[in-house]
Amino acid sequence: MEQKTNSRRKFIKESMIVGAGISIVPSFAVSGLGHKAPSDKLNIVGIGVGGKGMPNLMAMNTENIIGLCDIDWNYSQRCFDTFPKAKKYFDWRKMFDELGKSMDAVMVATADHTHATVAATAMTMNKHVFCQKPLTHSVYESRLLTKLAEKHPVATQMGNQGNSGDGVRQLCEWIWNGEIGEVTEAHTWTDRPIWPQGLERPTEIMEIPENFDWDLFIGPAPMRPYHEIYTPWNWRGFWDFGTGAFGDMACHIMDPVYRALKLKYPEAISGSSTTANTESAPQAEKVLFQFPAREEMEKLELPAVDVHWYDGGFLPDRPGMIEDGMPFMNDGLGGCIFVGTKDTLICGGGGFNPRLLSGRVPEVTPYLRRVPNSVDYSDGPHEQDWIRACKESPENRVQGSAHFAYSGPFNEMVLLGVLAIRLKGLNKILKWDGEQMQFTNIDAKETMKVVKTSGFEMVNGVPKWNTEHVTLNALESATEYIKHTYRDGWELPEMPA
Repeated sequence: MEQKTNSRRKFIKESMIVGAGISIVPSFAVSGLGHKAPSDKLNIVGIGVGGKGMPNLMAMNTENIIGLCDIDWNYSQRCFDTFPKAKKYFDWRKMFDELGKSMDAVMVATADHTHATVAATAMTMNKHVFCQKPLTHSVYESRLLTKLAEKHPVATQMGNQGNSGDGVRQLCEWIWNGEIGEVTEAHTWTDRPIWPQGLERPTEIMEIPENFDWDLFIGPAPMRPYHEIYTPWNWRGFWDFGTGAFGDMACHIMDPVYRALKLKYPEAISGSSTTANTESAPQAEKVLFQFPAREEMEKLELPAVDVHWYDGGFLPDRPGMIEDGMPFMNDGLGGCIFVGTKDTLICGGGGFNPRLLSGRVPEVTPYLRRVPNSVDYSDGPHEQDWIRACKESPENRVQGSAHFAYSGPFNEMVLLGVLAIRLKGLNKILKWDGEQMQFTNIDAKETMKVVKTSGFEMVNGVPKWNTEHVTLNALESATEYIKHTYRDGWELPEMPA
């Protein structure tokens, strides 16, 4: 293990030295970073290719897919068969070591908790990065990727396809033109989770399958015994690996609200939910974000606004929000409502199909840049817009709209929704200092109770409950949720100044 740790540290150090050494960028390079791929195509590697990573790579197959990496080769076999010429790896660090000189760009679709370490390392090597949502697992990690994107001349994109869509651009044009007046209230929702949540840690220890690297799946998280419940797919519901329904879907659903209302850091958050335990996100939750006023626009003031989130079956109260008989779920993903002083705007997940509750259709000339063919959640246009940005020289590059300078701060906001639930045992509105990444009203001695296990059974016809709590130091817990402690050998690059 010590040898692996030293190798890991050496790899990161050398990668950072290589990244720091590139200061002059040849304008002839197809990727803008010095490597000219055959036939003017990018050389792309994919990490986490058994699930969402496969359709992402298929949407990028106009380029050269030269490397595939996944900890589960059984689950990834379909992708291996789809790209038979690509070299296969379990460990992305080995792939970077062997293919680093020839690869131009990296697609990351691993479990949430390993996004940051892969993406950050790639950026220090001056490789373009497409990273699935949520961008990272912690607030600090999002800030790190934002800072690295400022430092390194790479094209970046978070994998929330709706961000490239026509719908969010149209609703922004409407709102910024003052069509619904000032917005002081917004509501967002999804029907997720569609995977298990509210689970406790399994007690059974299973044998690790062949062609599967459990240690690499755990990555920076604390080690635990293997169990088949965690992966594939179900890791989303466990705190150590995923961010629950909120982290998974808010990057889609809340994007139009964050973008149209020009939000950044909330000043306060609060949340409630069904039972959330020490291991897993709850089955349903509600969160309130309170944002301060922002700088006014030419045709629109941006006053303080309350933004609400609902999942797991919770929905906004119907009166005044939507017509009688109209379902909130029209696209199977969720939606948004902007409550303005003049009208109410409703849209589907990702901002698609916006309309006004009054029935009026605004006459606003489109002016925001459109991404060709991005009219729904289909993979392709979002990835191709990133590829376009990769091929443009840094000094003339038009970044994709979900580039890390945008999606990094946005993802910080999303993860604060996760923290509102994890810290709900404090029973108060939490005040947030976004610049310093810290809560300002959690005392060092405050504690909170969190459910560890909750059981129910009938004994001789009598109901019996067995609920066990643990008492946690609130500030220590909050600090860990904001900036994780990583397993030895999985350290992140330093935060740029």
